[in-house]
Amino acid sequence: MDLYPELSKAIGGAIEVHRALGPGLLESVYEGCLCYELGQRGLAVVRQLELPVRYKGVRSDCGFRIDMLAG
Repeated sequence: MDLYPELSKAIGGAIEVHRALGPGLLESVYEGCLCYELGQRGLAVVRQLELPVRYKGVRSDCGFRIDMLAG
């Protein structure tokens, strides 16, 4: 019984991409291929999601980004 099916899909997808492409490419290449692979595995994926910071109730758009959010 798989307690974390989404995590298993994500890890399996990452392994698949790495096996197919090998090491040494730009991060953006792996990110694009992994997004495709996770989508094929039924996961919803968002790339380069802005992440604002809140400090004492004030929102600051500091330029942080989440590379990839899947679920």
